[in-house]
Amino acid sequence: MDPEKKLKKNKIVEGKIISAALDTIEKHTISGTRMHLIADEAEMLQSNLHYYFKTKSDLMMAVLKRVRERSLEIREEIKKETEDTLESALDQFIGQKKEFILREKKYDYAEIDFWVQSRLGDSTSQELAHSFREWREEIRSMLRKYVPALSEEMLEYLPVHFVSMLEGATLQYLADEGVFDLDRYFETGKEILLSQVKSYL
Repeated sequence: MDPEKKLKKNKIVEGKIISAALDTIEKHTISGTRMHLIADEAEMLQSNLHYYFKTKSDLMMAVLKRVRERSLEIREEIKKETEDTLESALDQFIGQKKEFILREKKYDYAEIDFWVQSRLGDSTSQELAHSFREWREEIRSMLRKYVPALSEEMLEYLPVHFVSMLEGATLQYLADEGVFDLDRYFETGKEILLSQVKSYL
């Protein structure tokens, strides 16, 4: 087979396996997930699955990276339809989180489960920490762009608080759906951040 076609085929199959792994994690959690369950979900032989991912750990790292990639994809989609303002930039992060919570829950369930698993393994812990660092840096870069006079202390801690607000929605809402108005929750979080930078604008 042509090397380029083979690479394309491998990417398609890997994507199918990762999607099946996300569905399996949603049903069984990471600790309850087994390679044969993922193979069943992907409708393929377990031996074929091992051709693409030698171990469960390898596959879980690919899943965690896919969660990150999907977050970026959604934000890019939202960005195309928004204005070039700080408030609109914040809405991109909020819109992505709402998409996960309301329509693509398997990504949020996986992320929560990875947080639990990160206590048990260095590779998971490092990858998850890297993901959160990138998330905070994205928000920090956004603040630098729209609020260039913002102090270094604010640049350090506002992203931390904003990420906590986003993740807090996942933990609370998915545990007890409908217990609060998700739109109002996010609007309040955005208002708090905007109030903190108002004097620098």
